Amino acid sequence: MTQRSHPSISRRTSVQIGASGLLGLGANHLAGLQAANNKLAPSGTARSCIYIFLSGGLAQQDSFDLKPESPAEIRGEFAPIPTATPGIDICEHLPMLARRSNMWSLVRSLTHPTNGHTLGHYYMLTGHSTAPGFRGDRVPRPTDWPSIASVVGDAVGARQTNNLPPAVMLPERLVHWSGGVIPGAYGGQMGGHRDPFIIGATHYGDPFWRGAYPEYTFHQLPKRDPTSKTPTVFQAPSLKLQPGLTSNRFSRRLNLLNSVDAQRQALEDSAGGESYDQHRQSAISLLASQKIRRAIDVTKADLKTQERYGRNSFGWSLLMAYRMVESGVSMVQVNLGNNEAWDTHGEAFWRLREKLLPPTDRALSALLDDLSASGLLDSTMIVMGGEFGRTPKISLLEKEYREPGRDHWGAVQTLFFAGGGVKGGNVIGSSDDQAAYPASDPQTPENMAASIYSALGIPRTATWQDELNRPHNIYHGDPIEGLMG
Repeated sequence: MTQRSHPSISRRTSVQIGASGLLGLGANHLAGLQAANNKLAPSGTARSCIYIFLSGGLAQQDSFDLKPESPAEIRGEFAPIPTATPGIDICEHLPMLARRSNMWSLVRSLTHPTNGHTLGHYYMLTGHSTAPGFRGDRVPRPTDWPSIASVVGDAVGARQTNNLPPAVMLPERLVHWSGGVIPGAYGGQMGGHRDPFIIGATHYGDPFWRGAYPEYTFHQLPKRDPTSKTPTVFQAPSLKLQPGLTSNRFSRRLNLLNSVDAQRQALEDSAGGESYDQHRQSAISLLASQKIRRAIDVTKADLKTQERYGRNSFGWSLLMAYRMVESGVSMVQVNLGNNEAWDTHGEAFWRLREKLLPPTDRALSALLDDLSASGLLDSTMIVMGGEFGRTPKISLLEKEYREPGRDHWGAVQTLFFAGGGVKGGNVIGSSDDQAAYPASDPQTPENMAASIYSALGIPRTATWQDELNRPHNIYHGDPIEGLMG
């Protein structure tokens, strides 16, 4: 049932606010908790999805779609290396993923019609390559398409075995260096109650710091001086009870809440009442769950685990994603790098070689290993992509950079898929000899989203409802043919 909005604070709302105070929870705890309808989807090949978003745009020809036979101004500085799958080569700076090619699949022909960061984010986060009413001013609006994470959270819902948020975004929301919030990652027309639960763990200071800090940090604009020190602290919010609120006191407050519930029972005659109850249950679950506390507190993981993932924001984020899936969260969006970290307009090759590809290679390989060892890889789909690819030809923006790079390019990018029934050692589609346009089997953001929905068992006839209870189709494309085993 869709939550209805209330323009003013009603008596029922006042009771709810008072009840949350009794729990010892502040607004910062409740704001991100999203009610779930417990609408479990039919059986699919996956139960969970981890969507790794590379904000800024990974260069396809410098990572998963190299063109060694092209001229130097197209092929760049990196050489291809063979993977464990004959016939599939990837970048020399991804050796750990190369050894695990039996676990993953590439789609080298994703295309959409924009070279703009903000609109590209919107397309790839919502699974729509149209944006009616889009203004491009970095303000999420209730008229936006809902994000893939929000659609999954609504359609799949929370697991019956817990009351945890069905969709989580970590380790931060995507905020542009100018301060605007990138749209497309939220509930949009479904309502703010369908926003993913956001776990904020990063602390950048200067918005132009980039990379997997603290080990792999660089400043985006080398001809400008940073305005703050290099970021070092990665720390998720504490989910501890308030000081002095012991387990016994917590239990007594829950008993008192039951009395309050009895008094407000007559007021709970709308969808908002049910939604509030789910908010409260999610809050209690987060406070009580040892799994969730462990999942969030990744910087205190054993040293061996941290070394496998990397003791940096990329490694800690993917370790947190693994633990979220292990705890039963259905959809996890990982923003791997702060907004536009992968925007390699200049000094592209040393940044990719030394600052971006190594921590990604290590962390993603560790994630694959842990999912495989725990038996969760078959039920967890991993998808990795950005808002677009990079231009075929290398260029130099002399006012900002000392060395060349590549600019924005929506016409083609490579997507990475693994787990959840994805066929390993597989390549779908191709780009032309300049990695400029799809040469075969073009795919769209709609196809990518449909592949996620289908793997999670969401029926093709499924719909979501906006805040006026109007139904909207979930599928706007077909799943990518040949992707699943």
